[in-house]
Amino acid sequence: MQRIQTAEFMLGAASLKQLPRQGLPEIALAGRSNVGKSSMLNRITGRRKLARISRTPGKTRELNLYKIDEKMIVVDLPGYGFAKVPDKVRLKWGELVEGYLNSREELRAVVQLVDSRHAPTADDVQMHEWIRHYKVPALIAVTKVDKIARGKRAAALRTVRELLEPTEGTPVVFFSAETGEGANELLGWMREAAGLK
Repeated sequence: MQRIQTAEFMLGAASLKQLPRQGLPEIALAGRSNVGKSSMLNRITGRRKLARISRTPGKTRELNLYKIDEKMIVVDLPGYGFAKVPDKVRLKWGELVEGYLNSREELRAVVQLVDSRHAPTADDVQMHEWIRHYKVPALIAVTKVDKIARGKRAAALRTVRELLEPTEGTPVVFFSAETGEGANELLGWMREAAGLK
């Protein structure tokens, strides 16, 4: 697997108007709060502190854009779910994320993260329904697999498939930011989805 040469934080966009119009393909990371989007980004880029990691759910409140090798942009979406924020703020995030997913021409694919330790939530199901409805290429990353016993993996995978009902051809990958498991497969898929060699 070809390693990432350059990775840089571009900007945090609080509105769609702030997004760049560079035409670079974009891959979005979607998942509930604290599912490990920032940790995933740090692991696949090999940069420990590229994305700030917080133990406080709901820390990402903007669309955070990261330019990778000057060829594609990874967009870290605000986490959905149990973030302890006022309803008004949560509503605004929802509008921002939905607006991005529905109207962003540069969006090529979505990596949806789900926590291996828990069954997908109603928010996870809703996100995947959106992905299916709009026929956006997607990969489901089952995160934090280093925290479950190997014997529980098959059951976790079965639960994810039963609840999310991914379309045929949607890859489901076990991922660990701690051990790096799944990182090469994930990065390869992202590059392919972005139309890169």
